[in-house]
Amino acid sequence: MAFSRNSKAKPVEEGPVDPVPWEGVFRFVVGSVERPKSPKRPRSVWGKPAVRVPTGGKDRPVLAPCAFLGSSSVEGLPSRPELTLYEDADARRLLCYVEEPQEVDGETHHVVRDARGQVIGTLRRVPPKRPFKHTWRIDQPGQPEIVGRNEWASGSAGQVAGRVAVRAAFEAVDSFFHAGTDEKAKSTARSLEWRAGEKVVMTSQGSQEVKIDATWLDRRLAFAFALVGDK
Repeated sequence: MAFSRNSKAKPVEEGPVDPVPWEGVFRFVVGSVERPKSPKRPRSVWGKPAVRVPTGGKDRPVLAPCAFLGSSSVEGLPSRPELTLYEDADARRLLCYVEEPQEVDGETHHVVRDARGQVIGTLRRVPPKRPFKHTWRIDQPGQPEIVGRNEWASGSAGQVAGRVAVRAAFEAVDSFFHAGTDEKAKSTARSLEWRAGEKVVMTSQGSQEVKIDATWLDRRLAFAFALVGDK
């Protein structure tokens, strides 16, 4: 049977996206887009709200889940569903949760616990000192304090210039990974650089994207910050 040259090719069937291990994640976003719109994909494919890791190529990018957000309250769990993460889409294997914030000496503390209720670490929102905005601290047991502040106020002039170059290099690829996000929120999101001493531990763009540099950082603390948000 002959086919007309004008016949449209059938769209490529893409199978389900398998979860990836959360322990070794170095870059992630939080959202429901599973297969972003791209030159070879006419529309975005959506999944469950999750912490998602960019994989695949430019033509067919994928945002693979590594932890799923809760969708309903759990009796006895001191956390809202949107601050609770599970290892599976059916919410049967609890990964971690963020407790309701507490005010301690003028700071806002967000304690992060694992499935057994053990403390993983604490996010601390530190009040601003004019004319600056608030800063963040992450306390992870056995590791140095991590300080999060506006990335353009951190490091030498050469380091700042280097960050500008890196940001420009990623812009084209990032457009795929942020499909379906609120563009207004993204444009006004604050970029933070997180340091332990002079070492960069991670960087974050609001709550839209987080990049991790330190292998020793417990990824669940980075996930928790993205869920809490820079507010």
